Amino acid sequence: MIHRNTTPIRMRNYGRIIQDTIEYACTLTDTAQRHALIVYVAQCMRQKNLVWNRDQESGIERIKADLHTLSNGRLDEDILQLELESKLQNQLQQGQSKKKKK
Repeated sequence: MIHRNTTPIRMRNYGRIIQDTIEYACTLTDTAQRHALIVYVAQCMRQKNLVWNRDQESGIERIKADLHTLSNGRLDEDILQLELESKLQNQLQQGQSKKKKK
């Protein structure tokens, strides 16, 4: 008999796979693996959010709030690190675009 997960999906716009991946990330003890998985999940969440909510902003603040909700606050440390990385990435992209204009 195949076991099927019948628990309700907490956020339907992300789907069960994202929800299960976040639960798995909460169980990881290796911080590098956990952080890499959270970065990947955040990218997937952003893409899915853009598809479902075209009119609303899908910035890092919304992704952070949804990650906090789906992980029940267990990934707050990784979420803060994700925010810092996204700010650095934005600054690098802005710096590269300024160099190209010259």
